[in-house]
Amino acid sequence: MEVDYIKQVRSKNTDLVNESIPYGEYLVIDETGNKIGTMNRKDALKFAMEREFDIFVVSPDSKPMVAKLMDYSKYRYEQQRKVREMKKNQHIVEIKEVRLSPTIDIHDFDTKLKHALKFLEKGDKVKISIRFYGRMITHSDVGMKVMLRFIEAIGAKATVESKPKMDGKNMVAMLAPSNNI
Repeated sequence: MEVDYIKQVRSKNTDLVNESIPYGEYLVIDETGNKIGTMNRKDALKFAMEREFDIFVVSPDSKPMVAKLMDYSKYRYEQQRKVREMKKNQHIVEIKEVRLSPTIDIHDFDTKLKHALKFLEKGDKVKISIRFYGRMITHSDVGMKVMLRFIEAIGAKATVESKPKMDGKNMVAMLAPSNNI
């Protein structure tokens, strides 16, 4: 089972290195960046082994292909470190939903407002929704007033990404965190 996993990991690596380089002519560049000249595959591999480096195809699409001498394991480590660093620095924006009611009480309103402000401070977007049940839909203007009051209470801490609009039996608005928090 471990052998299968190792094969899967190795098969994901599609770099052209050492014995996996195809047959043909190569413009070989040494480890310091100087052009050595054009060589066939056999000579390029021999040249790399003599200098105790790996040969890596940098540009497989060009004619002749460009191959460089380098420490391939160090190169792979650097690439993986860059990817890890990029993942660490990226911030994934989540969408948090706050559900209101057209007949919401003041204290419930304040509680929902605090939750929305907390989400916005963390950098998440907030989706405000009001669901109309039964005959409530005939008084959607009451829901609109609650929604506008909620947006007004948040104030400059958020920017309105989409204004309140009806979506079937729901009224929905989207808020994004403001840059001046």
